[in-house]
Amino acid sequence: MNEKLKEKIRESMQSVLPITVIVLILCMTIVPMEVGTLLLFLTGAVLLIVGMGFFQLGTEIAMTPLGQGVGGRLVKSRKIWLIALVSFAVGAIITIAEPDLQVLANQVAAIPNQVLILTVAVGVGLFLVVAVLRILFGISLSKMLTVCYVLLFVLSFFTPSSFVAVAFDSGGVTTGPMTVPFIMALGVGLSAARSDKNSANDSFGLIALCSVGPILSVLLLGIFYHPSEAIYSAVELMPVATTHDVVLQFLYALPQYAKEILVSILPLAAVFVIFQALTRNYHRRQVLRMCVGIVYTYIGLVLFLTGVNVGFAPVGSLLGSGMAETALRWLLVPIGMVIGYYIVKAEPAVQVLNVQVEEITGGTVSRKMMNAALSIGVSCAVGLAMVRVLTGISIYWIILPGYALALILSFFVPKVFIGIAFDSGGVASGPMTSTFLLPLAMGACTAVGGNVVTDAFGIVALVALAPLIAIQIMGLVYAHKSKAVAAPAEPLPNEEIIELEED
Repeated sequence: MNEKLKEKIRESMQSVLPITVIVLILCMTIVPMEVGTLLLFLTGAVLLIVGMGFFQLGTEIAMTPLGQGVGGRLVKSRKIWLIALVSFAVGAIITIAEPDLQVLANQVAAIPNQVLILTVAVGVGLFLVVAVLRILFGISLSKMLTVCYVLLFVLSFFTPSSFVAVAFDSGGVTTGPMTVPFIMALGVGLSAARSDKNSANDSFGLIALCSVGPILSVLLLGIFYHPSEAIYSAVELMPVATTHDVVLQFLYALPQYAKEILVSILPLAAVFVIFQALTRNYHRRQVLRMCVGIVYTYIGLVLFLTGVNVGFAPVGSLLGSGMAETALRWLLVPIGMVIGYYIVKAEPAVQVLNVQVEEITGGTVSRKMMNAALSIGVSCAVGLAMVRVLTGISIYWIILPGYALALILSFFVPKVFIGIAFDSGGVASGPMTSTFLLPLAMGACTAVGGNVVTDAFGIVALVALAPLIAIQIMGLVYAHKSKAVAAPAEPLPNEEIIELEED
């Protein structure tokens, strides 16, 4: 086996193993499960680990070079209309291909699937254009984000309350494993071609602005369609009694996800073919290497999503309902926090972001620092989400002060941390959140008799919010330490200087 692939699989194992152990402990103590269900979960965990390994290697050798190549060529063209047109087309195409968006569309019964998908795709496309133009013209990211989020919150007051959580969840869902690697690399390519002293700082922020587009689009759809209720399908667990049943569950699901990911990856492959045909940007050896990378990305996503949806989602729902039905239902909060701490490391796009952050900052912001900040932030977010499930408090009580704090911090931290923080928000809320944490919250909410639409949904939005605050606080600490190290030593008082001379 490829040594690089082995390394990626080992890294994936380190990320997934903690959450697997936590679930096993819960199954043996608070929420007993049938052996077949447990085996389903463990098989899903194996697929998850192998899939993440393939996916990370695939994005490293295919998606990242492609995004950087497209970004660099766009800047060199010096044609604003062409840059805007290509950015919009790429943003819309990749969003339509995003597997997480398909899941969201299937769950929102109030709006036809294709209407929702196309509207969100247009939103992402438009805001990718905005993000690209911001990099080219060096516009302040903090000011632009402040304007965008003020607009979103004003608009949310005109949207039916039952639809607000869905809208904010969509911002995290649409920046998933397909869109993040390419769009991040596009930002790196654009800023590198600009080549000025602020270009590295401005390479971040594309994911942040692209996360605004879906929220805005879904809020407008909520107003337009006047949905009275957003109905979500509960996660169902098929009867599993033997190992044969377990194998059949995965064999039945595999073709479905293979087809979905094929539809998702074909537009990206088409972008690669058209770009290479027009520019001849890569030599033959690079083309072959990138083709292998696309295949690895495909295999990785198929295995990952099959493992998560078949093995993890049903168990998440069972854990949530099982814990909520006991007298110790408040344990949902601390247990949710522990799960949140480890689950963010299992998000495939998080590791892609962390590697790029470490490379672009020259190790100033390491993967270890990023993982720690994201884990702490998401842990707090999941804890708050579980409090919402148990108490039914409005999501506004959390996201309004949360985003206000994040935007205020953006005016005081080093610029590079603003882009990293807001990009991390979109990246942290990936498929693991939507297919494990969301069913966990839904199962618990159903068990306590709450409103799933208003109380359980919004967990993706909270997970997306947490890194905005956590990473920027890390930036403040880093800036403080840097000043302390750079400060010159204080001169001795005159008396002490004289005494030293006399000695």
